[in-house]
Amino acid sequence: MESLIGFLGLAVLVVVYLRRWLLRREIPQQQATTFKGELYSVGQATIARRTSAQAPKVSVVVMPGFMENFLYFTEHYADPAIELILITSADYHVPVLDYRPTVPAWSETPAAAPGSIAYDAEVLNLALRNLVTTGNVRVHGHSRGGAVTLEAARQQPALFENTEVILEAPVLPQGKPYSPLPPTARWFLPFFLPMWQQQPISARNRALWGPLDNTRKRELIMGLPFNPRHCSTMDANLRDMAQWMDNTRCEIYQHVKRGAILVPGKDRILRSDAMRASAQQAENLQVIEIEGGSHFVIADHPDSIPPLTLG
Repeated sequence: MESLIGFLGLAVLVVVYLRRWLLRREIPQQQATTFKGELYSVGQATIARRTSAQAPKVSVVVMPGFMENFLYFTEHYADPAIELILITSADYHVPVLDYRPTVPAWSETPAAAPGSIAYDAEVLNLALRNLVTTGNVRVHGHSRGGAVTLEAARQQPALFENTEVILEAPVLPQGKPYSPLPPTARWFLPFFLPMWQQQPISARNRALWGPLDNTRKRELIMGLPFNPRHCSTMDANLRDMAQWMDNTRCEIYQHVKRGAILVPGKDRILRSDAMRASAQQAENLQVIEIEGGSHFVIADHPDSIPPLTLG
C-alpha cells in the first residue's frame, strides 16, 4: 500500500511539473508574411502601421480576438486609402517576416497584467494617441477584441468621442461562452494544446468554425493554436475574459458614441442570445444581426461590415 501511495504521489508530481513546463514552453510560430510598414514594441505587445503610397483618408485600428493574429483583418482593409494600424496582443507572435520592431519614445509598458483585456486596451489607446493621422477613425475589434475596444473606451473616453467602433461577434458585458470551460478542464489545457496543434480542424471542433470553403479562413483557423507565444497566455486570456464578462456592467457602453455590434445567429464560440441581450443595451450603437452567421463575420459575411467613409 505504501509503495502504491508513493507511486501515485510521484505520478501527481510528474504531471504537475509537466504541466508547468508545457505552460512555459514557447509555441512555434506558424504564420508570418511580408509586411511593409512600421513595427512598434509596447511592453509585451506590438503595434504595426501599414505603409501606403498615398495620403490616407481614414484610419482603422484593428484588435484581433482570442488566439487570433491581425491577418484576420488585412484582406478586408486592403484599400491603400486606409491607414491600417494593427495590434498584436501581449505575448502573441507577430505574423511578420523579418520582425524588427522599434521602441518609440511614447511607448509605455501597460500597468495591467499581461494577458488581460485591460493590458491590450492600454496598447490600443497608445496607438490611437500616437499613430492615427486622420480625423476619420474606426476601431474594429473581433471577439475578445471587442471587449478590448470597450475597455479602451472606458480607460480613455476622450479618444472615442469621434471614433466609430465595430464590435464583431464580440465578447461583451454579461456575455457567455457557447460551451463554458470548467476550471478542471482549463487546468488540462496545456496537455490538450499539442493535440489541437496536430489537427487544428477536426471532427471534434468542426462545428465551431462555420463554413470552411473560404481558403483564407481555413488557413487562419489552422494557425490559431500557434499564435500565442505560451500556453500560459492562453490560460490568462481565458480566465480574464470570463471575469471581464461577469464583472463588467452595461454602463461601459456610454463611452462609445457611434458604430455597430455584429451579432451572428449561429455563433458557436459565444452565445448569440447573451450577445444580443447585451448589445441591445448599447444606446449609441447599431445592432446588426446576421442570420445563420458564424463567429467569423469578416470571412463569411463581409458585406455585413458597415462600409467605411473614404471621402
